Amino acid sequence: MIFTIVVLGAPYASEASSTAYRFCHAALEQGHSVKRVFFYGDAVHTGSTLITPPQDEPNLPALWQALIREHNLDAVICIAAALKRGVLDTEEQSRYRKSASNLAAGFTLSGLGQLIESSATCDRTITFGA
Repeated sequence: MIFTIVVLGAPYASEASSTAYRFCHAALEQGHSVKRVFFYGDAVHTGSTLITPPQDEPNLPALWQALIREHNLDAVICIAAALKRGVLDTEEQSRYRKSASNLAAGFTLSGLGQLIESSATCDRTITFGA
């Protein structure tokens, strides 16, 4: 089965991100495919390099990055939601003349068209978070 995963909850604000991570990990281990993981709304914070959880808590952004790298996943951060929340890549940093970018490696900024295309070509789209 080929999945599109949509994550809506910010890491550490709800269980959405960690549940989505565990689902992706289990699905991939069982031989399924994840075409794209789309982070929308407050979930765009998952792609920020600035998140620094306490050492005794799981580092969800780092876990996502490792999963993305290990399985060569397409991890898309919604660009409109990201810009509103201060998550920028170097291109958007330059465009908006900001002092820094903070998009973590492995994530890309793109629009809802990526979500629609992925959902249209996958077997299932599963959303985590409200």
